[in-house]
Amino acid sequence: MSDLRPLSTSISKLTSLTFSKKFVALGRVLNNWNDIIGSEMAVKAQPVKIHYRKPKDKGDKPEATLEIAATSADASLLHYQKDLIIARINQIFGDSWITAIRFVHIAANIDGFNVPIYQKPLNQPALNNLKYQLSGIDDEDIRNSLEKLGQSILKKEQQSK
Repeated sequence: MSDLRPLSTSISKLTSLTFSKKFVALGRVLNNWNDIIGSEMAVKAQPVKIHYRKPKDKGDKPEATLEIAATSADASLLHYQKDLIIARINQIFGDSWITAIRFVHIAANIDGFNVPIYQKPLNQPALNNLKYQLSGIDDEDIRNSLEKLGQSILKKEQQSK
């Protein structure tokens, strides 16, 4: 009887590697979304989910499909840029891990997305102030990390207003 453990313990050990890769990958896409799709379309379309498919044969690579939420009009514009979007994602991350894009329809007449939407870029005075505050840090990696953290905090404040 001492060998019995809760099912949640076993399940979390089995699924942690798969789910951690999936959510880290989506987070990386979200963090670089403005560079991938451009600032104009980043406000109109949002990555929602990544679907992974195991390879059929042993030597094949796994396939991943990125779901993007957009209105019908924006999805039709982005449809013609699928290959470019996939190329930019794979160029940023250095591996061909996104193999396809699928568009998920959202209503055009709603005020916002029903998924977390990419926020509008921060205003230039806020960015300049942040860079000024961090200018005394000599280590470039630490300064860049703190700048990303500062931008995230400023975006959250902007979202709450």
